[in-house]
Amino acid sequence: MAVYFSIILVAITVITGIVWLADKFYLAPQRKLNVASAQEQSTVELPEETVATLMEPSPLVDTSVQIFPVIAFVLVLRSFLYEPFQIPSGSMMPTLLDGDFILVNKFNYGLKDPVARNKFFDVSLPERGDVVVFKYPQDPRIDYIKRVIGLPGDRVIYKNKSLYIKPACKASDAKCPEYTQVINTFTNKYEGPDAEFGMNQFKATMLNKSHNILNDQYTMPRTNHYFQQDGTAKDEFLVPAGHYFVMGDNRDNSLDGRFWGFVPEENLVGEAVAIWMSFDFNRTADSLLPHWVPTNVRFERIGAIN
Repeated sequence: MAVYFSIILVAITVITGIVWLADKFYLAPQRKLNVASAQEQSTVELPEETVATLMEPSPLVDTSVQIFPVIAFVLVLRSFLYEPFQIPSGSMMPTLLDGDFILVNKFNYGLKDPVARNKFFDVSLPERGDVVVFKYPQDPRIDYIKRVIGLPGDRVIYKNKSLYIKPACKASDAKCPEYTQVINTFTNKYEGPDAEFGMNQFKATMLNKSHNILNDQYTMPRTNHYFQQDGTAKDEFLVPAGHYFVMGDNRDNSLDGRFWGFVPEENLVGEAVAIWMSFDFNRTADSLLPHWVPTNVRFERIGAIN
């Protein structure tokens, strides 16, 4: 759906841009010539109303000229800088909740054309701990949001609800790094929005970065039973070059890289950097209003995403 919107937006921008250029360099000067010609043929000064009528563009041209700067601004902003998203999923709780509207920075990971999404300008690459929006590898029409856990060349182990990361060994390294455990520090039983019985909240410290995660104490540890690489243990992942390993913060309720593999770099849309609006939808079944009408605005959630 987002791809179709991009194509439509580009098409409207191109069409209105062509009309804007035609009006600026041909149609408007032609109208001025028509006024001058009419004035030469008249023995008296033309009334202002007549001049205004002769100078007035057609409705199609006038509309295109008026909306082109706005449409072009939206295209540049949405394609190369920031784009709003609303991804209804509980897989990133407690970091993101159903009803959060997020702002995605599309500049951080390089500039791509808005239709074919081919990168034409490099900026930087994702880091561990980034919350990223990407095209779901198994169906690129769908946008997913997860947290980056493994970078290209990393080895990642997720076993018994514990996470271990072995950074890629670079040629410049005198000694290859060993596995480092992501330390989970219990903070409280999660009782926030969409809480389920048995949810515990932890502060996860991952290589000097921290964020909150959820684990369900009554859910058995999940492994990559459905996704297995050659030459790795069943709980181990070796991130290929040009790919990223991602997981949801709601560890026991997230369909992520443990089950379908890795995210190719070309599928990255951008980094989720802020929540710009958040709504509650706690409407009872007997409510007269439809379920998509918000019941409350969660102003306290507006701000940067950690």
